[in-house]
Amino acid sequence: MRFLVHRLLALGGVLIASSMIVFGGLYLAPGSPEQFLVQGRTVSSEVLAAIRSQYSLDDPLPVRYWNWLSGLFTGDMGRSLLTQQDVGTLIASRIPTTLSLAAFAAVLIIVAGIGLGILAGTRGGVAERIVIFASNLGIAVPTFFAALVLMSVFSVGLGWFPVFGAGDGVVDRVWHLTLPALALSLPSIAVVARITRTAIVEESESEHVLIAVARGLPKRIVLWRHTVRNSLLPVTTAVGMQIAGLIAGAFVVEYAFTLDGIGALLVNSVQRKDFAVVQAIALIMVVAFGVVNLAVDLLYAVIDPRVRLKKGQ
Repeated sequence: MRFLVHRLLALGGVLIASSMIVFGGLYLAPGSPEQFLVQGRTVSSEVLAAIRSQYSLDDPLPVRYWNWLSGLFTGDMGRSLLTQQDVGTLIASRIPTTLSLAAFAAVLIIVAGIGLGILAGTRGGVAERIVIFASNLGIAVPTFFAALVLMSVFSVGLGWFPVFGAGDGVVDRVWHLTLPALALSLPSIAVVARITRTAIVEESESEHVLIAVARGLPKRIVLWRHTVRNSLLPVTTAVGMQIAGLIAGAFVVEYAFTLDGIGALLVNSVQRKDFAVVQAIALIMVVAFGVVNLAVDLLYAVIDPRVRLKKGQ
C-alpha cells in the first residue's frame, strides 16, 4: 500500500510540473494567438487589445496557468482559437481513433515482440539469426517509411487493406487499422524482441537455472518458470516504455493514413498556433506516459515482490 501511495504522489508531482512546462512553453514560441486570429490582416491596436482581453491574454502568466489548470479539473479545456469549438469536445471526437490505434499496436508489440524474442532466445540457430536480422531492420526503418511501404504493398499492390479512414464497428475498424498499427509498432516490436532475446539468453546461463536443469526438472518447467519468468523485469520495462510512446508517435501514422486522431489534430494545431488544443493534447500525452509507467511499476511488484518490499522501505 505504501508503495502504491508513493508512486501516486510521484505521478502527481510529475503531472503538475509537466503541466507548467506544457502551458508556459507554448508561449515562448514565435508569434502570438492574436496575430493568428487576424490572419495577417492589418488591424488597429484597439482590435488587438479587444482580442487579448477576450482571451485573457493580458493576465499575468501565473493567473492564466491557474485558470487553465482549475478548468481542467472541471472538464473545461478552453476553446479552440481555430474552430471556436470546446477543446474537450473536439478531442473527445478524435481520441477513440488514437486509442484504438495505440491499443492495437500495443497488442502487436506484446505478442509479436515477446514471442519473437522467446523464439530467438530459446531455439537459437537459424531462427535466432532471422529474428536478429529482422529486428535490426525494424529498428533502422523509420515509421513513415514503413507506412509508405505497407500502403504500397498491401493496399495499392494487393488491395488487402484500405488506405484511408478508421472504419466503423469493431471488425471494420480492425481491418482499417491493421496497416497503421503495424507501421506504428514495427520499431517497438524490433526493440522488444531484441531485449527479450538477450534477457532469456542471459537468464538461461544463470546459476538457479543451471541448478534446476541439474536437478532433472522438465525442460518446459525450467523454460517457463525459471528462465522466461525471471527475464520479465527488463522485458516489462522495454514494453512499458514502447507502449507509453505510442500516442506521441501516432501522429506520423495518422497523417500518413489520414486518420482523424489526436495526433493529426496536434500537427494541425501546432501549425496554426491553436494554443488551447496543443496544450490539452500535450498534457494528455504526458498523463498517458505517466499512467503507463505507473502500471509498469505495479506490474514489477507482481512479477517480483522484492521490488515492492525494497521500495516500500
